[in-house]
Amino acid sequence: MSGSVTGVFGRNAFNEATMRECLPKNVFQSLKRTLDGEQPLDPATADVIANAMKDWAIAKGATHFCHWFQPMTGLTAEKHDAFISPTKDGRTILEFSGRELTQGEPDASSFPSGGLRATFEARGYTAWDCTSPVFVKEDGKNITLYIPSAFCSYRGEALDKKTPLLRSMDALSRQAVRVLRALGNTTVKRVIPTMGPEQEYFLIDQSFCAKRLDLLLAGRTLFGAKPPRGQEMEDHYFGSLHERVANFMNETNNELWKLGVTAKTQHNEVAPAQYELAPVFSTVNVAADHNQLTMDTLQKVARRHGFVCLLHEKPFAGVNGSGKHNNWSMATDAGANLLNPGETPHDNMVFLIMLCAVVRAVDQYATLLRASVANAGNDHRLGANEAPPAIVSVFLGEQLTDIFEQLAKGTAKSSRHGGTLKLGVSTLPQLPKDSTDRNRTSPFAFTGNKFEFRMVGSSQSVSGPSFTLNTIVADALSDIADELEKASDVPATAQKILLDIVTQHARVVFNGDNYSEEWAAEAARRGLPNIRSTVEALKTIPSKENFALFTKHGVLSETELRARTEILLEAYSRQINVEAQTMLNMARRQILPVCCEYSAKLGQAVTAVSAAGARADTQTRLLKRVCDLIGALETNIEALDKARAKAAGIKGHEHQADSYRSDVVPAMQALRTTADELETIVDARLWPLPTYAEMLFVR
Repeated sequence: MSGSVTGVFGRNAFNEATMRECLPKNVFQSLKRTLDGEQPLDPATADVIANAMKDWAIAKGATHFCHWFQPMTGLTAEKHDAFISPTKDGRTILEFSGRELTQGEPDASSFPSGGLRATFEARGYTAWDCTSPVFVKEDGKNITLYIPSAFCSYRGEALDKKTPLLRSMDALSRQAVRVLRALGNTTVKRVIPTMGPEQEYFLIDQSFCAKRLDLLLAGRTLFGAKPPRGQEMEDHYFGSLHERVANFMNETNNELWKLGVTAKTQHNEVAPAQYELAPVFSTVNVAADHNQLTMDTLQKVARRHGFVCLLHEKPFAGVNGSGKHNNWSMATDAGANLLNPGETPHDNMVFLIMLCAVVRAVDQYATLLRASVANAGNDHRLGANEAPPAIVSVFLGEQLTDIFEQLAKGTAKSSRHGGTLKLGVSTLPQLPKDSTDRNRTSPFAFTGNKFEFRMVGSSQSVSGPSFTLNTIVADALSDIADELEKASDVPATAQKILLDIVTQHARVVFNGDNYSEEWAAEAARRGLPNIRSTVEALKTIPSKENFALFTKHGVLSETELRARTEILLEAYSRQINVEAQTMLNMARRQILPVCCEYSAKLGQAVTAVSAAGARADTQTRLLKRVCDLIGALETNIEALDKARAKAAGIKGHEHQADSYRSDVVPAMQALRTTADELETIVDARLWPLPTYAEMLFVR
């Protein structure tokens, strides 16, 4: 099997190995210098690369190429162009120029712009991100060359998620290199943020999804009573794979491997019908591209196996939601992981500086980090009794917390070690014990040589949280570099910096149970923000502090940041509006008619039993209960309809989002509560929707 995997891996990716084979040596070396940030891409070189790409793609059956980009929808976009070029004699030849490779021109006005573009202003540009491998994608018989790209307006404003991500990578590299140079590293040229985003998802049978308008339109169940069994048996997590699911995973892996995506880990997750896929880490922009490919591939392959893949953060109420754990770190161009503590982290100054810079960044910009993961779906996870809470804190573990406490007293002089774990069985080996346990409740946890940012929602693009994290860490490193560069005694200044950070930002470090009520109270005492809703989180973005942060490092202008806030607020309102209208449709046209039909049958039963001279007490009580609930259902339908109409008519994105959050969401919950109670009473043969028990357990 290993031979077949190595044979298929990267087969459809124009990666470094393929470029080395397809390109002339001098062109390959020139491109490498561009990839390393040493020089811009030469147009003549681009022409040679484009021609080689075309020949390689055509040999694989490709007929088209497209610039593949990430607009502010959170999804990806693509416009396909054929390689054909007509000749004067009525024939055609296949061409692909360097200009077509490096630049495209999709319609910019049809994507969210937050006011950056007027509807009549259509021109936008895509630019090849040469640091992310080009690939060939097979969609049935359609085979296309995909070119990962950035997307900007006619005036150069970022209209996508990749442009600020690339800018933030440059910003982080600049500031990290300054710090490393000040600490004596004279050879480092670049520092690259890396990431390996885990991906959680649900699989349900297609036949169930086809019968549920909420899953089709909203990606989550808007109605559904709690089943007799959920995840309380704790038997699904890491359980044996169902054969049908295993076949799906096998094909998913092979599809991803062909594209060069390092899909590595797969397993059953906590909830029934929930699973996880995790890759090996890579450069953060490549990781973002690969995660978009992963989500697309999961959904595409699921359909081939008769499944629907649900990527919503909370497709089923009452069971575990889905997140996307972003494992983030920094590495030098020589391959050194800057968050690797080594054997003696207490005297590893580079590690301590980098660690403390991250802690400072997370504490100083906690509200911004929280806003970076805000969406309507994540409101069902964050702050609830699962995954991370809405309070941003950092888990360091026993070893690093001990070093932190030593630094607070002046200097760190020792490091704890894990030792050996003895299992008491002669045939089992002694296991090296890590110096620190893991904390699965922490939103931002140190896990050996990286931080795991666990607040990201499963449907989200990782680009937004990533460029936010890159930028805030760059800002912390910038301040540190300013002090180190003017220091006459660098080691002493470095020690003072560590002391200052530990003293000022220790409040954000918490190693306990983040789910507990005690932590919420303690966090409030520490002054840590607890932002529980998307609307509240997004309102914190347009602040003087955040404008200064993003403009200082060239990641986003004030105009671009305001536009993104508007886009995100509008997306929230639109999502809730879709959900509300879907609920109204289902309640009026499916649930209410069935309940009325059932009440009529009960009424007939009461009449028939009474006419036969027997007592119909049970039927009468049941009829009254059903009729009372039907009345409540109708009342809740009308209340939701009015709340939705009111919110839809409000001008101004903030005020409208407020209304959807405070008026529409509670009305939706009230309607659901009544409908779910009716589901537990109405004849199962009449109920129009597949139940939770069916969707979660039928395989």
